[in-house]
Amino acid sequence: MKIKKAVIPVAGKGTRFLPVTKEIPKEMIPILNKPMISLVVEEAIASGITEIIFVTARGKESIADYFDRNQALETFLELADKKSQASQIREIGEKVEIFTVRQKEQLGLGHAIKCAESLVGDEPFVVLLGDDLMENSYPATKQLIDVHEEKKGSAVIGLIQVPQEETSKYGIIDGVDLGDDLYELKSMVEKPNPADAPSDLAVPGRYVFTPEIFKYLEKIEKGKGGEYQLTDAIKLMAEEKKVFGKKMEGQRFDTGSMEGYIEATVAFSMRDKSLKEALLNAVEKYK
Repeated sequence: MKIKKAVIPVAGKGTRFLPVTKEIPKEMIPILNKPMISLVVEEAIASGITEIIFVTARGKESIADYFDRNQALETFLELADKKSQASQIREIGEKVEIFTVRQKEQLGLGHAIKCAESLVGDEPFVVLLGDDLMENSYPATKQLIDVHEEKKGSAVIGLIQVPQEETSKYGIIDGVDLGDDLYELKSMVEKPNPADAPSDLAVPGRYVFTPEIFKYLEKIEKGKGGEYQLTDAIKLMAEEKKVFGKKMEGQRFDTGSMEGYIEATVAFSMRDKSLKEALLNAVEKYK
C-alpha cells in the first residue's frame, strides 16, 4: 500500500528555546525565512506524502495556520505585482492536506504517536520529528519508504552513526548488519550510558510504521523520564516481527538544540549566494 500519511509530533514545550517559546512554537522558529517545520514538511512532500497529521497541544495553533491558505495576503501580493511571492505562499497551502490531533498531556513520543491512531487508521505511515532536519537530494523519508517497500511492508527505522560518547542522547539499536547500510533490529535501548550502548547507531527521528505499532504502544508502560517511550514499543515489535534500520544519507541538523539551530542557520546561509558574503562579513566583524 502506498504511504501517503505522515505523523509529526509538535506538542513539546521547547524549553531549550525559552523565552521565545513562551509564545511562539519552537517548530515555527525560522531557519532564514522558513519555519523549521516547513522544511520537515517539504521533506515529507518530496517523499510522496500527501497528508500531514500534527500531534499538537494548546498554543500550537499557528503551526496548522501556517499551512493554510491566506487568501487576503495572496490577493495583496497579486495587486502589488508580487506574483512570485503570491505563488510561493499559495503553494504552502496547496501541496498537502493538514490534520491535527491534541496530545492533552505530554507523556512522551510513544504517547504522541498513539494519539494519532484514529487519523492513521489501517494504513502504513511515516513519523518525522519536527526539530530534526535531514537534507539530501534523495529525501531521508523516501529512503526509508523505499526499504519498506523492498522488505514487503516491514517497519523501518532511520539511523545515523554518532560518536560513542553521544549515545546517551538517543535511542540506540542492537542489530545485524545486512550490508548496504541496512540492519535488522534485535533490540533498542533508550539513551544508554556510552559504556552500555550496544552500538553507535542512533535513531534521530525518521520512521516508517505499519498500524501494528499501535498494538505495541498499547502494551508498554512508562519508561525513562516517566514517559511512554517509542523505543520500548519498537523493541517489543522487533521481538516478534522483522524491523529494519537504514543508515540515512544526507546532512542532519538537530535544531532542537541551540547549537544545532545555529549550525543549520549557518549552513543554509552559506548555500544562499545572496547571503554567503553577508554571513562571512558578519563573522569576520564579530569574531
